[in-house]
Amino acid sequence: MFRGNHPAKIDEKGRLKLPSAFKALMDAANVTQFFVTSTNGKFAEVWPLPEWEKIEAKLARASTMDDDADAFRDLVNYYGQQVEMDNQGRVLLPQILRGKARLDGEVIVIGKGNLLAVHNREAFEVALPPEGLSEERRRKIASLLNEQ
Repeated sequence: MFRGNHPAKIDEKGRLKLPSAFKALMDAANVTQFFVTSTNGKFAEVWPLPEWEKIEAKLARASTMDDDADAFRDLVNYYGQQVEMDNQGRVLLPQILRGKARLDGEVIVIGKGNLLAVHNREAFEVALPPEGLSEERRRKIASLLNEQ
């Protein structure tokens, strides 16, 4: 389970060094393969390959005539690549995604449960709501947390 925010840097070759807290979880699970993608081009999603394969299995049940599933496949495969973590704990981010999401230099790596989200630090901070969560969003979250 990934949680928290860890600042990081993308090197000149487009590699992200996984923050040590997240790398330790990968090592404990013996995960070295990832699927790096995006569903919007604004940030990268770094999925441990076993977690991504669960999504693919669910998608495989959708009809090939399902336009929404097909659009999702097109998007994640356009931005995506399967990558292997190197011996120094780095993963290569796809060039198309790096350019679109401006993933160079200072980034933040946020744990989102079963995946890591990699954001351009400056863009992420600008997009944060200055007043935190709205009342409407707080109610929705409270409702989710109160579900049985």
